[in-house]
Amino acid sequence: MSEAAVLSLRNVSKSFGQRRALDGVSFEVRKGEMIALIGPSGSGKSTLLRSISGLTPIDPGAGEVEAFGGVVQARGRIGDGVRAARIRIGFIFQQFNLVGRLSLFTNVALGSLGRISRLRGVVGWWPAETKSAVMAALARVGVADHAAQRANTLSGGQQQRGAIARALVQRAKIVLADEPVASLDPVTARRVMEILTDLNASDGLTVIVTLHQVDYALRYCRRIVALKAGKIVYDGPVGGLDRTRLIDIYGPEFEDVFWEGAPK
Repeated sequence: MSEAAVLSLRNVSKSFGQRRALDGVSFEVRKGEMIALIGPSGSGKSTLLRSISGLTPIDPGAGEVEAFGGVVQARGRIGDGVRAARIRIGFIFQQFNLVGRLSLFTNVALGSLGRISRLRGVVGWWPAETKSAVMAALARVGVADHAAQRANTLSGGQQQRGAIARALVQRAKIVLADEPVASLDPVTARRVMEILTDLNASDGLTVIVTLHQVDYALRYCRRIVALKAGKIVYDGPVGGLDRTRLIDIYGPEFEDVFWEGAPK
């Protein structure tokens, strides 16, 4: 892992039965990057994010995942330092992963559990610092007015912004966002992507986001990592992804659904 990298994957593979979801994936992430993971369905994008966070164990062998200089997992085993790494890695799920019966405020406050006693979290004795951080985070993403509402009464976009706020309260240094706009309408999806972009640009937060919407990847991210059949087939700047390369990644059918104004 180079000194400039906050995250490093070396020769990472993951199999589910006979299917290899990741096949020898290696790349590094520098502090403050905003990276889009793209590729066809089943290419390994979500598996890669879950491997980075240690939620999915990688295959035995030479593979290794490091974050902030510590081993998250290696040779098919979760590392002893995974808990410390997870405190600094926020994970935003496609389906929000909020507890529906709890208020939005409480869901966001749960991001502080790595720094306060579990007892205080269980009974809701949130320190004043946590309360202030929660309301500041909710205001930052534009849903502070809904703090008292149960999460399951909120719209999808409001819940997803709550999930981002939770990562802010967690004080995450890296945010892994797995298809965060897949279930949102276009206007709400753009708002969520704009929030992630602002956090990256203004706060220096490192963001890795998986996207099916290639136009969003090109619009909001500076670096693109494309997966196909579990292998990295492109890793570079947005400007390097022309029409021919995108068709190679997604197949000839991509031409038929390519949006107006795509790169030539």
